[in-house]
Amino acid sequence: MNTLTVGDNTPLFTLLDQNEKQVALADYIGKQQVLVYFYPKAMTPGCTIQAQGLRDIQQELAAQNTVVFGLSPDEPKRLAKFYQRDQLNFTLLSDVDHKIAAAFGVWGLKKFMGREYDGIHRLSFLIGLEGKISHVFNKFKTKDHHQVVLEVLKQQD
Repeated sequence: MNTLTVGDNTPLFTLLDQNEKQVALADYIGKQQVLVYFYPKAMTPGCTIQAQGLRDIQQELAAQNTVVFGLSPDEPKRLAKFYQRDQLNFTLLSDVDHKIAAAFGVWGLKKFMGREYDGIHRLSFLIGLEGKISHVFNKFKTKDHHQVVLEVLKQQD
């Protein structure tokens, strides 16, 4: 697994969102910072806590000119249920073939309860206006992810 690091060019992508509409990262480059956060599966306990945290700081993120994309291997229909159930206010993107997760270096071998499998590693990337990775979030708990993100954004001022 070769994870992107600060200064790397961000792989551009176009994926379907929770409404089955195409969303292109290129449309945001040069206009807003983008937080791309990868999570394993919609509507699971850790992923729910992480998403709710980001939902609850949406105004602060907007004030920092930052838009959020949550990426998982879930189908758009499942993302729509997650979005509605938890009243999310940011875009969820479907990376069913995990090509984007692989491009960011977050798809790979995982170990859980004695078994090994390929899956998404829970990492987040802040993409600056120029389209390069400006921060990699790899040390956080699902319940404090949003606070860690806000601290980094506020340090940019």
